[in-house]
Amino acid sequence: MNKINTELALKYRFFHPYHQQPIDPASYQFQIRMATPADLIGVAQIITESFHSHKGIWGWAFPLLRLGIYEDLRHRMASPTSRHVCLVAIEATTGETNNLVGSVEMSVRYSDSWSQIGVGFPYLSNLAVHPKYRRYGVASALLTSCEKVSGEWGFQDLYLHVLENNHQARQLYFKLGYGVDKVESNWNTFFLRRSSQMLLHKHLSADSII
Repeated sequence: MNKINTELALKYRFFHPYHQQPIDPASYQFQIRMATPADLIGVAQIITESFHSHKGIWGWAFPLLRLGIYEDLRHRMASPTSRHVCLVAIEATTGETNNLVGSVEMSVRYSDSWSQIGVGFPYLSNLAVHPKYRRYGVASALLTSCEKVSGEWGFQDLYLHVLENNHQARQLYFKLGYGVDKVESNWNTFFLRRSSQMLLHKHLSADSII
C-alpha cells in the first residue's frame, strides 16, 4: 500500500457499520442541532446507508461512495455561504448523549426559469435517518426544524425532490403538508426505466416558522 492510500486508510478508519440493537420507544428522546465537523463521519455513514446498499454485487463500492459523500459534505460545511445548513438529530437518552441518528441539509437554490431568474428558494436534500431509529419521529423533527430555519432566513416556501416510487417518503411529506409542484421526467426515465422525480413544495404558515 503506497503512502497516499495509507494516509486515506488512517483518516477514514473511524467509519464503521451500525449495530442493529433494539431500542425502547418509551425512553427514546432526541434533540436537533446544527452539525459540527465532528459529526461529519456519522452523517456520511447514515446518508450512505440510506441511499446505497453495502450488500450484493455493488457492495465493494460502498466505502468509496461513503468517502465521496464525506468529502462533499465537508466542502459544503466549509463554504463561506450563510445560506446552507446541515441539521442533525442526536439521541438524548441516558448514556447516549451524542449518538447521531439522522440528518438533513438545506440550502438556497435559484430558479432556472426564464420568468424567475435570480429568485432563490430553500431546498432540502439528503434527509436520512439511521435504520434503527426510523418511525420514531426523527425525520419529522428534522423537517420541522428546517421550516424554522427557513423562516429565520426570510422565506415562506420549502422545496424538495422525492422519487415517485418512494411511497414511504411521499407519505411522510404529504402528511407534513407538502404537495406536488411538478413531476420531472428525462431520458433516464424512459430508456433506463427509472422512477420519475417529484418536486414537492410546502408554503409555510406563520405558526410553523415561529
